[in-house]
Amino acid sequence: MSDDPHLPAPAAPAVDPVLFRQVVGRFATGVAVVSTVVDGVDHAMTVNAFTSVSLEPLLVLVCLEKTSRLHDMVLGGGTWAVSVLGERQREASQWFATRGRPLDGQLDGFAVERGAVTGAVILSGALAAIECRTHAVHDGGDHSIVVGEVLSLDLPDPDGRPLVFHQGRYRAIA
Repeated sequence: MSDDPHLPAPAAPAVDPVLFRQVVGRFATGVAVVSTVVDGVDHAMTVNAFTSVSLEPLLVLVCLEKTSRLHDMVLGGGTWAVSVLGERQREASQWFATRGRPLDGQLDGFAVERGAVTGAVILSGALAAIECRTHAVHDGGDHSIVVGEVLSLDLPDPDGRPLVFHQGRYRAIA
């Protein structure tokens, strides 16, 4: 190895994408549904790449796959909501993770409320609900990292137990 700073750095070894999924799958995550309403049409999708960012100002982020329907709706609409799911909401998580499901009637069978600020759907019985306005969008490869300014907070089920995803499966916290 040369100490000459003008020589290019050695290439990093190729990383196996299957192993990558296994490795990052070891990080347990909560499960949420992100929703927006654009031109009177509701859009929603299950996510697990969601986290708080800042206390001043109050910011959260969600990572949205660029090819998902929700991606363009959130970016175009500018406001959105997050429903943090409880362990009894596994069916909702699975449904809103289904690619290609019809928009018409997608909320049938789920109790929902409208966010007071954004009008976006919030799943009734969620552990927590957050309404946001898009603050910034960053490129994240095949995803966009959408940072939201928090506009409204609620604890619909403050004593509920979280829905957790780990190693490709739903898990319970003992």
